[in-house]
This record gives sequence, structure tokens and C-alpha cells, in this order.
Amino acid sequence: MSVEDQQSGEDLDQEFDAVPEPSVDEDTDAGPAPVAVQSGPPTGVMSAERLAIKALESKLLGGERKLRRREVAAGAGVSILSARKIWRALGFPNFGDEDVAFTERDQAALSTILDLVRAGVLTEEAAISVTRSIGQMTDRMVVWQIEALVEDMVSEQGIPDALARKQLVGQLPGLVDSLEEILVYSYRRQLNAGVQRLAVRAEAGLQASEEGREGDEDDSPLPLARAVGFADLVSYTSLSRRMNEKTLAQLVQRFENKCAEIISVGGGRLVKTVGDEVLYIAETPAAGAEISLALAQAFTEDEILPQCRVSMVWGRILSRLGDIYGPTVNLAARLTTLAQPGTVLVDAMTAAALGQDDRFVLVPQKSENVRGFGEIHPVMLARGRGKGLVLD
Repeated sequence: MSVEDQQSGEDLDQEFDAVPEPSVDEDTDAGPAPVAVQSGPPTGVMSAERLAIKALESKLLGGERKLRRREVAAGAGVSILSARKIWRALGFPNFGDEDVAFTERDQAALSTILDLVRAGVLTEEAAISVTRSIGQMTDRMVVWQIEALVEDMVSEQGIPDALARKQLVGQLPGLVDSLEEILVYSYRRQLNAGVQRLAVRAEAGLQASEEGREGDEDDSPLPLARAVGFADLVSYTSLSRRMNEKTLAQLVQRFENKCAEIISVGGGRLVKTVGDEVLYIAETPAAGAEISLALAQAFTEDEILPQCRVSMVWGRILSRLGDIYGPTVNLAARLTTLAQPGTVLVDAMTAAALGQDDRFVLVPQKSENVRGFGEIHPVMLARGRGKGLVLD
């Protein structure tokens, strides 16, 4: 184990106060200086494709790679260990001391993160967590966008996948600024919605929790009261075995898009998609019920997709790293396996929270012994008065 790895548990504020390490490695005096990593062939003229890739990289990174990792760390005023913690949180690969892998923008970004800690705006732990959220979300977003653009080119232009990926390099420079503008716009809108959902309207959710949950809510170790739902496609495994790659991709995309739209219209949040299943939350039992019924109906009426099983449980959860945890989530997952295709199941306490709302009909089902919960009393949720969610 290296000395750096042994020190990885040290607090960042201790690293910030340390004298920055020199930009040149100690062992370089014994031999020639490291050779810069070349992105193109050592001799000859670059091909048009390589030139396009180099031009795109320069636009995306804000300039040519000129700095080694120790130079960036020294410029930001921290040790290489502290810099590596940030880069790992962002999801960057490991670079060696000899790799010329960074630009001045990398140094500015590193300084921005560290300055938040130095100013006391964020703790070291919070800075790493926030940075990791950015890295993980943007990584998934980039993969999603590239695949969507390639798929569109293959479909519209009738070209092979490999050719589409090469041609995308030439098209991206004209898209980057627009995509970046939309990203910043969406981030600000989502941040505002998150503040309203998680902070401003939190009191309403806590009050609603008293309708269907027993015990002293103030003493609960789980802070948020939410409706937690699962929607699971029926017979997905057998269907996927009979489909080619393109058809399966279209099915998954159709499923995800429809779920995302319904959950959004209902005022909920899609937490994550795992293959043939989506996990979502809403702020009140009624909102969760409306979303759940809309999902079950939408897939029953869909001409391409199979039906889905849906469950919803109202209770307390822990929200961390963009995901949710707790017994409420586990119970909702168990109920999904008990639901019949095209139906929605809730537990008895969730049914009690919805019992006085004439928009819903609650039909008790036979008791079930569920692993981890013992005997539970599922209740089928059906449409009562009203039209439910109105989808365009």
C-alpha cells in the first residue's frame, strides 16, 4: 500500500493547510524529465478524424492539456492527495505523475470546490458528497445523450452504428453550447423544485404522515414521510430473450419515457430505473395513489408494452446519494411481487391514510406472509370518483 493510500482517511482541512507539493517529482532529478503524453501519432500528419477529435477535446476541456496532476494540485494550493479525493469523487480515472492530462480549467474547477471548504460553506465530507453527485449524474447523462444521438443518426440516416459514432464527433461542436445551456437551465429549475419538495413543503408531508402511521413521528430515525412506489413490467425476462438488441432498447426506452412522464405529471420523482422496474416517490398518499393508478392503466392500455405490477406504501424513508432507503422501500418492493398484472397493491396502513378519499376504492386481499415483515394485509387500490391524472 502506498503512503498516499494510507493517508486517504485524513481530513481535507489538514491537507489544505499543508505546503503544496512541488510540481516536479522528487525522483525526476535522477533522470530525464517525463515526456508529455501525445494524443496523436508521433510522426506524420494527423488524419482528419484525429484532428476533429483533438478540436472537440480542446473545446470541451477549455484548452490543450498542458498540466500534470502535481502542477494542478500545487496551483490550487493543496496536496496531491486532496486533489485525488476530488477527482475520484468526480469519477476521473487515475493519472500518473508523468501524464500531461489537465488544463487550466481543471485547476480552476478544483480551486472552486476547495474554496467552498476553505470559506466554511461546506464541510470536507459535504464537498466530497456533492462533488460525487455531480460526477455520477453527469456521467450517466453523457452516456444517455451520446447513445440517443447515435441511435437517431442510425435511424434517420440509415448508417451503421460505428459510422454514426465517428460522425458524431464532427456534429458535437455545434451542439455543446446549446446542451450546456439547457443543462444549467434544468439544474436551476430542478434545484428550485427540490428545495420546495424537500424543505418548504416538508411540514405538509410530516403532517400527512400522522394520518396512517403510528408512533411518535418526532422520534423517528427516518426524517422524510413519502409515498414510495414500484412499477414492474410483467414477463420482461421472457420477452427480452426473444428480442434483438434494437427492439429491446426501444421497449426499455418506451417504458422509461412513459413512467417518467406519468410520475412527473403526478408531481412525483422518479428515483431510479433498474431494468424492467422503476422506483418513484410522491409527497402525499393521494399523490402516490394517483401516480400508481395512472401507471397501471397506461401499461394495460399500451399496444406494445406488457402490463405492469404496481405497489405503493406511505411511510418514512432516508434519502441519500439520490436514492432512498428504509423499511418502507422494502415493503413496497415485496408488495410488487404480490400484485396481479395491471393492479396496484398498498399495505393496510397506507389504505387507512386513503380511506376517507372518495377518489379511491380499497379492496382488502387475503393476508400474506412476507419475508422480513411477517403477516401483512395487502389492499388493492382502484379508481373511485374523478378522472385521475390527466395526461396529454
